[in-house]
Amino acid sequence: MDTTGIPHPPHRLPLLGDVVGLDPRAPVQSSLRLVRDLGPISVRRVLGTEIITVGGAGLAAELNDETRFGKHVGLSLRPLRRIVGDALFTAEDGEPNWRLAHDILQPAFTRDAMRGYHAIMVEVARELLDRWDAVADHGGQVDVTGDMTRLTLETIGRTGFGYRFGSFDRDRPHPFVTSMTRALRYANLSVAPPVRRVLAGSARRHRADIEAMNRLVDDVIRARRGGPAPETSDLLDLMLRTAHPETGRHLDVVNIRRQVITFMVAGHETTSGALSFALYHLTRDPDALARTQAEVDALWGRADDPVPAFTDIPKLRYTRAVLDEALRLWPTAPGYLRAARADTVLGGRYRMSKGDWALVMLPLLHRDPEVWPDPDRFEPERFAPGQAKKRPAHAYKPFGTGQRACIGRQFALHEAVLALGLVLHRYRLVPDDGYQLKIAESLTLKPQGFRLAPRRR
Repeated sequence: MDTTGIPHPPHRLPLLGDVVGLDPRAPVQSSLRLVRDLGPISVRRVLGTEIITVGGAGLAAELNDETRFGKHVGLSLRPLRRIVGDALFTAEDGEPNWRLAHDILQPAFTRDAMRGYHAIMVEVARELLDRWDAVADHGGQVDVTGDMTRLTLETIGRTGFGYRFGSFDRDRPHPFVTSMTRALRYANLSVAPPVRRVLAGSARRHRADIEAMNRLVDDVIRARRGGPAPETSDLLDLMLRTAHPETGRHLDVVNIRRQVITFMVAGHETTSGALSFALYHLTRDPDALARTQAEVDALWGRADDPVPAFTDIPKLRYTRAVLDEALRLWPTAPGYLRAARADTVLGGRYRMSKGDWALVMLPLLHRDPEVWPDPDRFEPERFAPGQAKKRPAHAYKPFGTGQRACIGRQFALHEAVLALGLVLHRYRLVPDDGYQLKIAESLTLKPQGFRLAPRRR
């Protein structure tokens, strides 16, 4: 791509490029600081690689045009691909296993399938409440991000694969989570080997982490193949027993393993971050918190232990708006890459050859001042009924875009609204007034060190 005329950060260094101010431990946040004031498009040169970054809604809309652009697997997705191969998240558009897996798994995310997951989601949410009740009874604090990770990992494990991690029965994370977290951090730090070794271990440690994840998933697959089919078809059952409706092909066992690991990562990392950010912002906004609690109280009354129905969740509109606004400010999957399908011109000005790519940085897009007034302000009313029609369709993309958008979007939102509603219905949440938001980065974004004191209402 011809980058002549595209703004770049100041202080560009010979050979090294635009590295002044770039933090390899926090590449998203430091990149955001570097390019935020450069306009809707900018370019950074890092060790010879040019990264075109788009944050304007108009240019993002063009990049989201499926006839002109498709998914590009690059930057931190490339080392992730070495972990999960051609799974749903890391496959190129033209790879056959992407279409095969997508079409086989699509029925797992219909409304009827979601209805089947609801009872398990409630079961896991109650385990979270039990854990927080014990803390509340002793006047203590909870590690919000850690417990939300327990919640979402246990939910995807049970609903998707019939596997119990026992997340609420242990003080330390499950070994799978430890290996996965370290492997993701290693992938995220792929451009900075010295820092990577300190924060994520050696290449040998990384291989051992991948082997540990593979071994657990292989055990789960082996047990399922040797046992009876589940009463309700889940993700693993679909992958093992379902043929593609047109070609009759099945996923091979190696690809099934890769898909399981992908769903474990994508199915819990992003949702736990979204819940944690939502709770952070609510506990800093008393009016929004009061309105959310009034909504859940109106639906469930003041019964100590409500039994949420599947049909209750869409009624929690303001609760959903809180999550949407939290994902606007800090989209937990912070960006995606788009590559030109053929020679084209972006924005009527920037020539791109076939294969040239650009990064849509969501924290920039979601703060485009042309679309979002007072963009840094937490304001769930932006997502009140009818508001979405007043802004460009491509200005809000926390789940990606087009055919490669997150297949589990409705699963994640149902789980998150349910959990957030139950937490707010049960507790008065006392924040640590001295806490300043700090964000941890792997391939996703999460609050770090965020603690609350839950007290029974």
